[in-house]
Amino acid sequence: MKLAWDTFERFDAPDYSQEGIENFHKFVNDDMLRKMFVAGHYQLFVAMDGDRYVGLISLRERMHISLLFVDGDYHGNGVASALIKYVSIYGKNEEGIDKLTVNAAPYAVGFYHKRGFRDIGPETVADGIRFTPMELKLR
Repeated sequence: MKLAWDTFERFDAPDYSQEGIENFHKFVNDDMLRKMFVAGHYQLFVAMDGDRYVGLISLRERMHISLLFVDGDYHGNGVASALIKYVSIYGKNEEGIDKLTVNAAPYAVGFYHKRGFRDIGPETVADGIRFTPMELKLR
């Protein structure tokens, strides 16, 4: 979760209110989140460079991307794209899902669009967190 927080703080936080920043910090440090991972409600996949975590993606309830973060030093190297590709194949073949959903942060909207995600609603703010709901149909 340190990777998620550090990356959020560097790239996403400038687009958020103080309330949103505080709520995101609570989310990634919450004991309940850890329990949800242990119980299987969240799945976590990571990208490694040697023994260094350089990216992570988590799925909530098998199909919703709840976290996607890549170390800033690795931006532009295809790490996030590879993670999305991996969970797309995993979700379709192992979980039997036909789409992925995400609540994209303002910083990431263009990234998701380039990977085939489509808006399914307008930008929304909840608890200070700005996001655009999106989905990717898996074929």
